[in-house]
Amino acid sequence: MSDWGPVFVAVVLFILLTPGLLIQVPGRNRSGNNNQMADWGPVLIGVVLFVLLQPGLLFSFPGNNKQLEFGSMKTNGKAIAIHTLIFFALYAILILAVHVHIYTG
Repeated sequence: MSDWGPVFVAVVLFILLTPGLLIQVPGRNRSGNNNQMADWGPVLIGVVLFVLLQPGLLFSFPGNNKQLEFGSMKTNGKAIAIHTLIFFALYAILILAVHVHIYTG
């Protein structure tokens, strides 16, 4: 089995350091008096993409021995760079172009 410790730490840090979750953003009233709903779409999309696009977890492109490896749990610098670009492209498309929003009261 694989060690999920680094994945857990990375997801927790991502959630804690996301602007607006724990740090008060100017213009927002955290006391609940302003009837604004929190938009969790960018946070959830970012966490899901971050976990799924980790090099070596589901796939690694380019792999260490082949061009595309599945479930190898190994990575390299090229794969990290490619997966970062894929993450940015998918995140930008889903958040900016498709306007995925998940509102909570």
